[in-house]
Amino acid sequence: MALERTFGMIKPDAVKNGHLGKILALIEENGFRVVALKTHHISKPQAEAFYEVHKARPFFGGLVNFMTEGKAVLLVLEREDAIAKWRELMGATDPAKAAEGTIRKKFAENIERNSVHGSDSKETAAIEVPFFFSSSELL
Repeated sequence: MALERTFGMIKPDAVKNGHLGKILALIEENGFRVVALKTHHISKPQAEAFYEVHKARPFFGGLVNFMTEGKAVLLVLEREDAIAKWRELMGATDPAKAAEGTIRKKFAENIERNSVHGSDSKETAAIEVPFFFSSSELL
């Protein structure tokens, strides 16, 4: 199987609560190579554009506010089957339903403040990676 890249984000709640190092350690322990990493305070227009797929949903406004409340850590991760493996490591969106040992089970506050984000498909990764990273940052 060929190497694959995916987009990952450590959200403002996890950064604020001091979980960054633990999450990065789990990423590396699970065979991911960090291709690119940066801290970024997401602006309201960026959050609205990034989560545009959820614009009609009732939680959209709260999601935008949450994602702009502090710094996030943006990542490009690489390994075989990276998209599926990253989603597996993240765990279910609702930490109460997440498997033991997953990032969300360990660090998420609730379904809305759930510590991490990851692309759900190759198509989504192809949009999300360049949303925050230039091609020169991915060399």
